[in-house]
Amino acid sequence: QVQLVESGGGLVQAGGSLRLSCAASGGTFSRYVMGWFRQAPGKEREFVAAITWSGGSTDYTNSVKGRFTISRDNAQNTVYLQMNSLKPEDTAVYYCAADTTSSLIGRSRYRYHYWGQGTQVTVSS
Repeated sequence: QVQLVESGGGLVQAGGSLRLSCAASGGTFSRYVMGWFRQAPGKEREFVAAITWSGGSTDYTNSVKGRFTISRDNAQNTVYLQMNSLKPEDTAVYYCAADTTSSLIGRSRYRYHYWGQGTQVTVSS
């Protein structure tokens, strides 16, 4: 059983930055594709970014390209999401997720088997 715990959310002004962390335990973190998703009030959970087990390949949804960076430290069992130039429309609960069966990045939430509890990010205008 994999446990994921996010941290680093908060309130920030538009144009500011936040760094989210997701600490994993209970599994073989270095083998998993890791992803970040977000869910705004009244909206479906959407893909934000993902990274392969080695960190050699990443993927981003168009709205965050050039502003967000996903990275991982397999020695620390942690995945990060650096968020710069934040906009009010980035306001959401952010979740990290683990795909424990595939080596390829996927954007569908149904590919991810384990989820954290989420961390709130609020961007004020």
